[in-house]
Amino acid sequence: MRLVTNVWKSTVASVLAMAVAAPALAADPVPVKFMMDWAWQGPQAFALLAKNSGCFEKNGVAITLDRGFGSGRVPVELASGNYQMGLADLSPSIKFRAEKPETGITAVAVLHEANPLVAVVAADGPIKTPKDFEGKKLAAPDFDAGRQLFPLFANATGIDASKIEWISVKPELREPMLVQGQTDGITGFITSSVPSLTALGYGPEKQRVFKYKDFGVELYSTSILTTKAFTEKHPAAVKAVVGCMIEGFKEAVANPDKAMAALKAHEPLTVVDVEKGRWMMAIEEQISTDNVKKTGLSQVDMAKLQASITAVEKAYKLEPKLKAEEMYTPAFLPSKDALMLK
Repeated sequence: MRLVTNVWKSTVASVLAMAVAAPALAADPVPVKFMMDWAWQGPQAFALLAKNSGCFEKNGVAITLDRGFGSGRVPVELASGNYQMGLADLSPSIKFRAEKPETGITAVAVLHEANPLVAVVAADGPIKTPKDFEGKKLAAPDFDAGRQLFPLFANATGIDASKIEWISVKPELREPMLVQGQTDGITGFITSSVPSLTALGYGPEKQRVFKYKDFGVELYSTSILTTKAFTEKHPAAVKAVVGCMIEGFKEAVANPDKAMAALKAHEPLTVVDVEKGRWMMAIEEQISTDNVKKTGLSQVDMAKLQASITAVEKAYKLEPKLKAEEMYTPAFLPSKDALMLK
């Protein structure tokens, strides 16, 4: 695995060394506004475990956790300065960074190794194969990763993406529109759309699910993001947030019931069975891969990441210039042992 450039590594290492030399609580805590990728559901519960543990405070960070509205919005909010760190599918951020290199959007940990991107249609509807999407309507929020990365699915399957009509909807209206027949299909994460449709009485037998990864779209997924500027200004805070989030993440994988209890306490209307199912699906589909079980979280193959970057640039007709070392750095990860799932 190729690592970050030597210049960035040495800079981060020296600043971190100075930061760690002083006790974390000696100075005022660093405020970090952290934006999640989506609403508070099963796959987001790990962040609540991390916060409830007191880890952030112990390491000099005053964390604020806010729900998200789609992975595509997170890099926009980071670039604007409204948030300092966030959680999002990596590929929309690759597109954003490629289009706006000055923003310095950077991934500092990859939590979901496999991508969850899907298009879901009615099992008894007219869409049987990818080419059948042409001439049809798809509904999704503007910042939905499944929508933003549909061109990669289209490129992989020969779909003429210009023949797709998109309907922009609020997140809470996406699945109901498919159930009510107001759209031919929807895009999203398998962990979001499939359980939400099931909860509406539109069970798996009524769904035809097109997983992008089944058609050769191999991408890294949910990651912790920040900006290069923030890593340079507050390296110790970035390292603390990454470490705490990973510890909460591992705890949620090992103890899903504890994670759901934290979610229920935070969101009283949570339907625990639905959200636990959503989280267990994420573990099976995205997290607990053979590679992760063997080597640990966030062991990024830089050649695979570069191939993903190239695929995004090609799909959006961008000039091919973004390098994997600019998009991801392992410099803020905890020790190797701390990256192994429990």
